[in-house]
Amino acid sequence: MVQIQPVSSQFSSDFRLLQGKSEGWLKRFRASAMDIFEEVGLPTARKGNEKWKYTNVAPVARLNFELARNDGSVSLSEIKSSAPWCDSWINIVFVNGIFIDEFSDRGIEGISISNIAENSNLKEPRDQLTKKIGAITDIYDEGFAALNTSFLSDGIVISVESGVESDTPINIIFFNSGVPNQVAHPRVLISASQNSSVSIIENYVGGGADPTLTNSVCEILVGVGATVTHYRLLDESEDSYDVGYGRVRVSEGARFESRSFFKGANIGRYDLNVLIDGDGGSCNLQGLYFTSGSQHMDNFINIDHAKPNGVSNLFYKGILDGRSRAVFGGTVLVRREAQKTDSIQSDKNLILSPHAEIDSKPALFIYADDVKCAHGATAGNIDEDTVFYMRSRGVDLETASRLLIYGFAGEIIETVEIETLREYLQNIFLSSLPSYKFEF
Repeated sequence: MVQIQPVSSQFSSDFRLLQGKSEGWLKRFRASAMDIFEEVGLPTARKGNEKWKYTNVAPVARLNFELARNDGSVSLSEIKSSAPWCDSWINIVFVNGIFIDEFSDRGIEGISISNIAENSNLKEPRDQLTKKIGAITDIYDEGFAALNTSFLSDGIVISVESGVESDTPINIIFFNSGVPNQVAHPRVLISASQNSSVSIIENYVGGGADPTLTNSVCEILVGVGATVTHYRLLDESEDSYDVGYGRVRVSEGARFESRSFFKGANIGRYDLNVLIDGDGGSCNLQGLYFTSGSQHMDNFINIDHAKPNGVSNLFYKGILDGRSRAVFGGTVLVRREAQKTDSIQSDKNLILSPHAEIDSKPALFIYADDVKCAHGATAGNIDEDTVFYMRSRGVDLETASRLLIYGFAGEIIETVEIETLREYLQNIFLSSLPSYKFEF
């Protein structure tokens, strides 16, 4: 463990205030997490801190963030203009980490949705699902996750009943109102029971012209034979800091589909860990990140094959401009028991500026002897022949360059099955592409 950053005085005072207003199981849960956070601290050390080797969070640790609140100044129209939205979806809205009931829908038949604050003061959790909060997140080795759990007071719990195959996406929006030097700790727990299927959209949007911190944890339990399709969008302001954890457990014959999109934040970090914990479980993780200016994005993606006959695909793409920096790291672990595993891992990056930098470090750890595994990483620019081909068809250089850049990104965007969401992502990424000319 790496610990050099003490708990800030603001964290301590906000924690005491939060605990003083609470009773019951959640108060005890938070107290235990704060004990761990005081031990592990934030990962500001560079030496011996391999997981955070390429991402310096000292700028985050130096700020004295105050626990965010909702002052009621955010309108529903502001929410709709900042995130993907469709009235036919189930839309769930949080502002600064606080559930907004009047902006949100409740569950439909076969899917229950509740916010954690509704039963926070009970002596024990209301149902078995709530007891699973934190079950697949190891906070002993993750300071930000421990901090999130220390301040757990609200969040969303989604439960899909056995056999329910929902065609209605559940759209969760965490809106950051941009109040300076405030921190929100969003929490999500999703459980898909046996042979069910559901699509979840998890959005982190908003922010302002001053530093804020969003520190989230999302836990997903994919039951036997179930399918969860999960979309994640990070599109906060360029003065925001965002650290997110995704923890997923895939059961026998189950499938987890993930699509992650990043285009906003000063420093962004997504730590996704998928455990294939059942025979024949599978996951397909794809992502697209676009960085510009002085942005920094860190994708730390890990897949743990613990059972046989598992299949995993990890495919991320990045577009880097300006003086931005991106990091792609993580591992595919194939345990001794995980025979017949089929896994591929790939990261491809398009570098548009000589000042941009990508640190890509995919890794395989294989302890089984009957597997099919591969990994690779690339970084560079579009080749001259491709540009020449388009120019020879009468396309001007700038248009050709833009089409090629979008074609590179489109391979990921086109995998989004929800039409309204796909169109939204096409629009925000197209509008973000720089005016650029490939020249040789």
